[in-house]
Amino acid sequence: MKTLLITGASKGIGFKTAQRFADSGFRVINISRTPAPDDRIENHSVDLSLSDTQEQLDELLDLILDPGEICLVHNAAKLVNDRVGDTDPDSLQDILTINVLAPNILNQLVVPKMTAGSSIIYVGSTLAEKAVPASHSYVVSKHAIVGMMRATCQDLVGRQIHTACICPGFTDTEMLRTHVGGDESVINAISATCAYNRLVNPDEIATAIEFAANNPVINGAVIHANLGQIER
Repeated sequence: MKTLLITGASKGIGFKTAQRFADSGFRVINISRTPAPDDRIENHSVDLSLSDTQEQLDELLDLILDPGEICLVHNAAKLVNDRVGDTDPDSLQDILTINVLAPNILNQLVVPKMTAGSSIIYVGSTLAEKAVPASHSYVVSKHAIVGMMRATCQDLVGRQIHTACICPGFTDTEMLRTHVGGDESVINAISATCAYNRLVNPDEIATAIEFAANNPVINGAVIHANLGQIER
């Protein structure tokens, strides 16, 4: 049986992705602080922000993950309001630990168990190749994720393991709505920047992730899934 190992699948994009892979017959393993509300998903509580994350994951994956065809999806991420002049080192380190270091740790632990046909899918952001105000640390971390994906492609040459980075546009998730303080006027303004005049649905991103996992021809690719952003 093929296995999906995904971080942050308790809600939003991660949850829809986990459900989609479960529908396709995958064994689905979720690593997050809170469980995904679907009995088909195996939940393992790990806080990716802690200093002993590597030890926790090493012990856990040694017990639950056998070698085989594995799709590893790096989905968990943290978003805060900050700017270049007021982001203290501890705050930036916290974001980088979850958004960048955790994927690196999982790559080290999971890649040795991957056989031909496996994939590593990074969930980036429209802010992985551009920026907006008041999202400094998130923008920095998502730019780093694109670099990590490209390096992954080069370092796994010959292994028949492919990778891609799916960069969602503004998606209707709890994280986005919390980021804007639940202000519907802001949500409407954000929606107006899209050619479809709406937010992306999390299931649409899950579809893109599944497509990337099933198509090695896009190895090393950055895919922007944003419904078409209006450039002004």
